[in-house]
Amino acid sequence: MTSVHLLHSGYARSGDFAGVGSSVVLVRDGDALIVADPGMVARRSLILDPLAALDVAPEAVTHVFLSHHHPDHTINIALFPNAEVVDFWARYRDDQWLDHEGEGYRPSPRSQIWLTPGHTAEDASLIVEANDAVYALTHLWWHSDRTPDVDPLADDQTAIERGRARVLAAADIVIPGHGEAFRVRG
Repeated sequence: MTSVHLLHSGYARSGDFAGVGSSVVLVRDGDALIVADPGMVARRSLILDPLAALDVAPEAVTHVFLSHHHPDHTINIALFPNAEVVDFWARYRDDQWLDHEGEGYRPSPRSQIWLTPGHTAEDASLIVEANDAVYALTHLWWHSDRTPDVDPLADDQTAIERGRARVLAAADIVIPGHGEAFRVRG
């Protein structure tokens, strides 16, 4: 059984209600429990309470996936003390830096990393072949309305467009870096 659960729908707001929060996701894939992008949220309970509702203790999480290394996607990694942290080019456990092959690396049987630079040169997306759909957990989009079309912080907008085309060709559902999931097809 492989499933994807949006724990916290991210946001990036300005004005009177300014703030930024990452979309935080739980992937269940066999024995693997992967939390993606446990970054900035208004309160840690916004991550921990949905996990508890799914009967997952922070200590049980096996992996933390990082789409990139901005603080708004990484600041709460320590909530998961037993997890191996996985990014675009390596795995980290305790004091060990363990390289992996990057593109195509599988943290679990039905998930894999795609290198999707653009927002930063080190961006990656987690593609999950869940029982109900193929999901892309990615920062190629900020929000569920697929905006901004141009990433205001882009390292390489052309690379973002290439990554978006690749994801749209493969995914049924996209969970963007700062928003609700949106359906591509299905």
